[in-house]
Formats: sequence, structure tokens, C-alpha cells
Amino acid sequence: MTHASFSEENNKALSILGTHVIETSASLCSLQKDIDTSSKELNNLILEICKVESSCAVDGTRLGLQKVIRVSPKTDPSNPTVVCGAFRAVFGAIAIDSGNTDEAGKIFWSIHSG
Repeated sequence: MTHASFSEENNKALSILGTHVIETSASLCSLQKDIDTSSKELNNLILEICKVESSCAVDGTRLGLQKVIRVSPKTDPSNPTVVCGAFRAVFGAIAIDSGNTDEAGKIFWSIHSG
């Protein structure tokens, strides 16, 4: 995994895709449970799941992503923003490799809920 601080060839695009995979999966799961969920409730759920410090960085650190992401010497690989970006990129990569976002969403929930 490569952070933007290390190289122009990095995982930023995969991180963006991963963010959308996570948001879509959270929306789908929420609306499947309660189709009458308000847009405010749905937005709050998405914001909570996508929080850097309390959600994706925690999950990414649990996976040990801070140990494998390449960063510049001036960048701390355990910084929550760096770990969160790497965590999101994983799901972008899974979506690309599997050819669909559903598989990436399932894996996200198995990690996030685990």
C-alpha cells in the first residue's frame, strides 16, 4: 500500500472508491432493515461509520495496515488519517478485483462488525 506522501503512484483513487463502497453498503443495509429510515438518520449512520478516528482508523489499525503502508519519512504511518485512507483503499481494491461492490461491502461488514 502506498500513501500519497510516498509517491504520486498511490492508493488515493482506491480509497475514494472504497469510501463509496462503504457508504453504499451502509445505506443499503440500513434501508433493508427499515425502509422508512429518514435521510437524516441515514446520513448520521454514514457519518458515524466513516469517521476517521473512531471507525475506519480503528478497523485499519486492528488489521495492522499501519505496518504495511509506505509513507514518506515525514509521515507517521499510524496517523489515523493515513490508516483510514489505507483501510478504505482495501475495499476499493476488493471491489475492483471482484468486479462488484457487493463483495467488498460484505467483507467490510465482517471486519467492521468483528
